[in-house]
Amino acid sequence: MKKSLNELKELGRLCRGDILKMTTVAKSGHPGGSMSSIDMYLSVFNMANIDPENPFDPKRDRVVISHGHTSPGVYSALARLGFFNVDELIAGFRHAGSIFEGHITRGIPGVEWTTGNLGQGLSAGVGMALAAKITGDNYHVFVLHSDGESPKGQIAEARRTAKKENLNNLTVLVDYNDIQISGRARDVLYVDIVKEYESAGWNIIEVDGHDYEQLFNAIEEAKNYKLGPTVIIAKTIIGKGVSFMENRHEYHGAPLKEDELDKALKELGLENDIEKYKEMRKNLPLLREKLNFEDYVVTAEPGTPIVYTKDDKIDNRGAFGNAIADLAKVNKGKVPIVAVDCDLKPSVKLGKFEKVSPETYVQIGIQEHNAATIAGAMSVCGVVPFFADFGVFGLDETFNQQRLNDINHTNLKTAVTHCGIDIGEDGKTHHEINYIGIVRSFFDTKLIVPADPNQTDKAVRFAASTLGNVVIAMGRSKIPVILDENGNPFFGENYEFEYGKMDVLRKGEKVTILTHGSVAYKAVKVADKLKEEGINITVINVSAPLEFNAAKISEYIDNSHVIIYEDHNKYNGLIVEFSKSVVKNKLNPLTVESLGVDNYSPSGNNASLFKIFKLDEESLYSIVKEKINE
Repeated sequence: MKKSLNELKELGRLCRGDILKMTTVAKSGHPGGSMSSIDMYLSVFNMANIDPENPFDPKRDRVVISHGHTSPGVYSALARLGFFNVDELIAGFRHAGSIFEGHITRGIPGVEWTTGNLGQGLSAGVGMALAAKITGDNYHVFVLHSDGESPKGQIAEARRTAKKENLNNLTVLVDYNDIQISGRARDVLYVDIVKEYESAGWNIIEVDGHDYEQLFNAIEEAKNYKLGPTVIIAKTIIGKGVSFMENRHEYHGAPLKEDELDKALKELGLENDIEKYKEMRKNLPLLREKLNFEDYVVTAEPGTPIVYTKDDKIDNRGAFGNAIADLAKVNKGKVPIVAVDCDLKPSVKLGKFEKVSPETYVQIGIQEHNAATIAGAMSVCGVVPFFADFGVFGLDETFNQQRLNDINHTNLKTAVTHCGIDIGEDGKTHHEINYIGIVRSFFDTKLIVPADPNQTDKAVRFAASTLGNVVIAMGRSKIPVILDENGNPFFGENYEFEYGKMDVLRKGEKVTILTHGSVAYKAVKVADKLKEEGINITVINVSAPLEFNAAKISEYIDNSHVIIYEDHNKYNGLIVEFSKSVVKNKLNPLTVESLGVDNYSPSGNNASLFKIFKLDEESLYSIVKEKINE
C-alpha cells in the first residue's frame, strides 16, 4: 500500500536513523549523501509501480541508482517500504555474510543495477527505457544520480541519447547537495546541471529535495510529460536531519563514532539500540549464499544457418551482418533482436539489419561507453541486443562498462570487428590485439573467435539463442571458406557449433598448430601444402580460447611440436590457456612456439604486417619445416 506524505516524512526520520546505525555498526559506508537522497528515494519507490510482494514483475517500473555509494539510503527506504527486513539490513550492511553490499547490488528486491562506478546509471536507465519502447511494455524508468558525478562525459552521452529517442518514459532526479568527497562540488569542478540538461532538450523541474509535496508533484508531472525525458533537479543538504552533519563533506564517506551516533539519534528522537545489531552481526555466516532472483532475459530462435561455399568471397564481419539480419526476420513478432551501433554501420555490416528491422536498429553515434551500458541494460529487459563495434572500441575503450555488464549478469552479445593486425593500415591505435586477455578478466562472459564465415554464422546464432554475455571477435578482411579434406565446407550444413569444442581441421603427426580467427585458414593452407610433400601435420581451430582443455586433444600435444598461431598479443592470448592446461593435465609437448604480435604494429597492409610478425604463410611453413627436421 502506498504511503501518504505524512507517513513518508516519518519514514524519512526512521531511515535517517537506519542509515546512521548501519554505517556505524559496519564501521564504514557513506551516511552523508544517503541522508541527502533519502527523501527522494522514499518518494520514488513509493510512487513507482513496484510491488514489494512481486519485486521482479517484468511489467514493473525500474529504478536505477547511479550514485551507488548511497546504498544505506537505498536499502533503508526499501526496507521501510516493505521490500525486506530492516533489522537484517542494519546488522548485515557491508558484511560478506549479507546481501547488503557496500554499493547497491542488482538482485536485491528493488535494486535494478549494480552501480558504484559513478556516471553509469543514466546510460543503464536509457537502455531500460529504450527496451520498454521496443517491447511495448508500459513501464516507467527512474534514474537518480548525484551532482558530484555530473562532470562525467558518459552522463552527457546518455542525456543526448535519451532526447534523440524521445524517452518520455524516463525521469531523472539529481541530488544537488553541492558536496562531494573533496569539498564543495562547485569548487572541485563546477557544472551548471540545469543548463546541461536544458541544452540537451530535456524538460526541467527544480524542487526542494526534502519537501515531499514538491517531490510528489514533480514526479507526477514528469510521468505525464509526453514530449521527451524529464529531469528533476532537487536541492538537498548533505547529512540532512542531524545538525552537526549538515553541509559537512567530512561525512560523505565516514560513519559516525558511537558517541556521535548517540548524539545524532537523540536529535532524531530515536532509540539507540545499536548493541542489538552488533550482536546480530556476530552471528552472521562468513559468506552469504548466492543471490538468486527472477530475471527478464530472453533467448532468440537461431533460425537456419547460411552456408557459404568455396566460391563465396566474404569476411567474417559480413557473415555476422547477414546472420543478425536473418535473426531479426526469424524472430520478428516474437523476441526483439536489437542492434546497437556507434556510427560504424558500413564497417560492422549492419546495413541489412537496419533494412529488415529499422525499429530495433539503435544508432548511438560515437559514444562507445554509453552504448555498451545501454546495450547491457537492454539485455535484462526482454530483448536480445547485439552491440557491434570495432574491437579496440567495444572492448579496450569500454572495459569498465563491459566489466559492469559482467557484474550485472547481463545477456549482452558483443560483436567486435577489425580485431588483430588484420586491420592493417589504420595502425596501432586501432589494432585490437587483446580481445582474449580482456575477456579473460571477466567471470561470466564467453568469447568466440570464429575461423571463417560459416563458423561466424553459427556462432552468432549460438549467441542469440544462449543466455549470458557473449563476445564474438572478428577480423576485417575477406577470407576463404575453410574446406575439409574432401573439398567441402568444414563448418557447413552438418556442423553444429558447440562452445568449447575444438575443431581438428587437419590430422597429422609430430607438429600441431593451434589457431583461431582470421589466420586459421592460413594454417590449413600450410598443412595442405606440406601434404603435397608427403608431410601430414595437425591443425586445430580453438574458437573458444578461454575454454581450452588440453586433455581433449592430448594425443596431438604429447610428444609433438606445438605452435600457437594467432593474430593476437602473443603474451596474453591462447598461449596462456594452453600453458595452464598443459601443466594441469601433465602433458609433455616436445616444444612450444608462440607466434603472435609481440609489440605495437606500424601501419601497413595486412600482408606486410603478417610478415613482420611471422604470421604469414611462408613464415609458418618455414617454422613447421624446422620443427619436422629437429
